[in-house]
Amino acid sequence: MATVTGRPTWSELPLGARAFRVAHVAWGVVSMAALADIWVGALRGHPGARPFVGAAWLLLEGALLIVGRGNCPAGPLQRRLGDPVPMFELVLPPRAAKAAVPALTLVAVAGIGLLTLRRLTGR
Repeated sequence: MATVTGRPTWSELPLGARAFRVAHVAWGVVSMAALADIWVGALRGHPGARPFVGAAWLLLEGALLIVGRGNCPAGPLQRRLGDPVPMFELVLPPRAAKAAVPALTLVAVAGIGLLTLRRLTGR
């Protein structure tokens, strides 16, 4: 039975929606790890290759968000599979979930900028 909010419970989700949710959350975990790698590299000043791989990952993600006009382009597929709950709303209230993408974009741009600046100046 659906919860009071009208959202399906995990057991009510079709198998395809469950698999998609797991993959989508895994993508999010990799993205957060990439963001952390960028900031660790930028703050340490001797980043190595890993933060730049993270930057490339987040730039790919940014391109996908542009394609989706600010929304995850996989959202329509997710809904067709039977999961109407956006990923960030799994852990945040709807208003905070809507603000997560712009906020994380600012954090990523700042981190990539600092990483690039430190790389160019050698500091």
